[in-house]
Amino acid sequence: MSKKYLFILFTVVFFISCRKDIKPIPKGTTPYTFEYPDMIGKYLPPIDEPNDNVTTEEGVELGRLLFFDKRLSADNTQSCASCHMPEHSFSDTGAVSYGIDGIAGTRNAMPIINVGWMEDGLFWDGRSASVEGQALEPVPNPIEMHQSWPNTLSKLQADPLYPSKFEQIFGSSEIDSIMVVKAIAQFERTLISGNSPFDKFVYSNFATGSSGWALDKEQLAYQGFAIFMDETKGDCFHCHGDQFNPLWTDNIYHNNGLDANPLDPGLAAVTGNSTDHGKFKTPTLRNLLFTGPYMHDGRFTTLSQVVQHYSFGLQNSATIDPLMKSVNDGGVQLDPQEQTALLWFLYSLTDSSFVTNPNFQDPW
Repeated sequence: MSKKYLFILFTVVFFISCRKDIKPIPKGTTPYTFEYPDMIGKYLPPIDEPNDNVTTEEGVELGRLLFFDKRLSADNTQSCASCHMPEHSFSDTGAVSYGIDGIAGTRNAMPIINVGWMEDGLFWDGRSASVEGQALEPVPNPIEMHQSWPNTLSKLQADPLYPSKFEQIFGSSEIDSIMVVKAIAQFERTLISGNSPFDKFVYSNFATGSSGWALDKEQLAYQGFAIFMDETKGDCFHCHGDQFNPLWTDNIYHNNGLDANPLDPGLAAVTGNSTDHGKFKTPTLRNLLFTGPYMHDGRFTTLSQVVQHYSFGLQNSATIDPLMKSVNDGGVQLDPQEQTALLWFLYSLTDSSFVTNPNFQDPW
């Protein structure tokens, strides 16, 4: 084969291989440009969108409409935002959430923050492998919105606004459940939080006053961070990461010593493995001031109670995580001053701009 044809062949193969990385968007739509805060952009890769659901400006806006639309519930009283409220960092204020029939759920509503990097398992038990999969569940769930997808789609189809939007974004005015959850997923992937005082503090290489806080509070938060990172003190970083992990979660499942005999099987209900009994996904530490109550069952109403649990309240059990090294002592035994410092570090991960972002509010 001549060098000329070898060159042509190489060029074609190279072009095709490059094209695999180009994710197509529907004609007539605009690619969405994700805005990554400094720490997020520095330490995390760009969000990897599914090839069949590339984020567009039009898709995000449609998803926002659907996220806040109460017609997704059978009696038109609840939307996704009813249990994932923007002002609470897209979480709920109750220990557990209640559906339209007044039936209580069994777990606390996890906040929707930075989920584009957490798609190896969503929900406390990791039963969903994608944001789209997570968004599919609540509508027909009998203790949540309690409405069949056919009834939901009939409502949306009859709306004068929706069919044309779905046609523009997904190529069909005949709405189906897959289109609905794809649009909601596009909106949820834009819910990126990473502009807290601690982010500013770290990004400025721990420069004094860089967080925007008073110097005494900044120093107290830094002391708390040192306790957080100290294996002989707080020993929190193994599950929640460090300054180089702006998600502040390891995305792994742990039994963190809440009960000697856990009633909720957690991850075991998904895997069928008894060694996973009582294990739940590590939640992010971001925006904790907005997301209480805490733990999978919302048993702790304050962050002080959470710190008290890890200090003195650990319970041993058959599946206790090995990282709970101080379980035989009841916890890490932080004194009141250390607990206060640790709390100020947790407060410093609060991104107030996230909960007030106008792009994340109810469009109706």
